[in-house]
Amino acid sequence: MSVHHHKKVVLLAEDDEDHFLLAKDAFAEARIGADLRWVRDGEELMDYLLRRGAYAADISVPRPHLILLDLNMPKKDGREALQEIKSNPGLRMIPVVVLTTSRNDEDIQYTYSLGGSFIRKPVRFEQIVEVLRNLSRYWLETVEHPSRPESS
Repeated sequence: MSVHHHKKVVLLAEDDEDHFLLAKDAFAEARIGADLRWVRDGEELMDYLLRRGAYAADISVPRPHLILLDLNMPKKDGREALQEIKSNPGLRMIPVVVLTTSRNDEDIQYTYSLGGSFIRKPVRFEQIVEVLRNLSRYWLETVEHPSRPESS
């Protein structure tokens, strides 16, 4: 059993490296003590969650406590990934917050119909910090998560 993963893990699925770096800076600014992990598209997200492909042999891949999901990504977009996560009994309990620039009401309805939450990406850094601080307080400090197998 691994003893080096005491921090809660937030997995960010985001194809834009600048957006990832902004989120990383915002995590630091908000003093969120979580371990922020990054995947670049929906296929890599599913590989991470299912421990396949590049993640198959890596025993240090912790199960995330929260997934922040961009909708518009290459290979497999966030809509497909969300559907796959929420239809998988082993993954569906992981909270997913869609964090996107989409202004499409259908995307909001689709996200909630699958059990996710939806937040439009703020434009200003201070707003990003506040959104991530609030998400952290709620998902990492306040709510109770279902118990998970030790191997996850």
